[in-house]
Amino acid sequence: MKVIFYSTHHFEKNYLVNSLSGYDLLLIESPLTLETASLSTGFEAVCIFVSDNASAPVLQKLSESGVKYLALRSAGFNHVDLAEAGRLGIKVARVPEYSPAAIAEHTVALILALNRKLVKAHNRVRELNFSLDGLTGFDMVGKTAGIVGTGKIGRVVAKILNGFGCNLLAYDLNESEELKEKYSVQYTNLMTLFAKSDIITMHLPLTSDSKYIINSKSIDQMKTGVMIVNTSRGGLVNTKDVIKALKTGKIGFFGMDVYEEENGLFFGDHSDEILQDDVIARLITFQNVLITSHQAFLTHEALSQIAEVTRYNLDCWAKGSNSANEIH
Repeated sequence: MKVIFYSTHHFEKNYLVNSLSGYDLLLIESPLTLETASLSTGFEAVCIFVSDNASAPVLQKLSESGVKYLALRSAGFNHVDLAEAGRLGIKVARVPEYSPAAIAEHTVALILALNRKLVKAHNRVRELNFSLDGLTGFDMVGKTAGIVGTGKIGRVVAKILNGFGCNLLAYDLNESEELKEKYSVQYTNLMTLFAKSDIITMHLPLTSDSKYIINSKSIDQMKTGVMIVNTSRGGLVNTKDVIKALKTGKIGFFGMDVYEEENGLFFGDHSDEILQDDVIARLITFQNVLITSHQAFLTHEALSQIAEVTRYNLDCWAKGSNSANEIH
């Protein structure tokens, strides 16, 4: 089977090549767009990254090029028009789980770095400034952490934060009895979680119901000085509302690894360019904001798992069978 990989990054190439031996591969750095879809001519399968465009017009171009399969190197699939893929007869499969620990641990790393002002402290020391003024944090023990979404990643976050001695609130349509028993997690409604939490961490998929779940109204319900961390989907947060709350001090700390307008910005080196995104430019000016560019998944274990599951999906299709990871 011939497979073209779009948006291939240096950090993943060796994992993909090693795991997909035996396949006829073309790894390109170009993202999948309406303009680049024609590069798939002659390939049965296309493999795309989370930042690629798999909208209806693009899928139509892929179908015209003879593409039958679309493999996602991600768990999320909101960048794919599944209805159009089904109409065109293009099978779509994802990597539903690669390393919940990777994202959960990065989440807690953001929490700790924001709390203890590690970036500010590091920069000071590099300038030979060993003053401790302005670096005061808080003990994690006894603080209330609200976990919005207790799927595979949220559950690992709960386990870690329980180890710090945090009181845990959670919101999810499906409550976990294990989390209740092992880590004394208390499930509640969003309003209560927002009102009582010192730290709020987001672990929901992006749907029409979860879109902008963090907004001016929900922020108003929160404690003054609250910490919000989002390592899930950028669209969960209305970033402009967050900026307003940062300016007033209502939000005391904000950490994000995902951004609603990250396409064309994250995963690339723009150091020689003029930043065109005014929202991200404003966020960067806050000392109590920590931004990583969709890095939470980036561990050896996660990259290995993504490559292996991608191999499994392609193997199933090559044998004429369905993959267990297909989405419809």
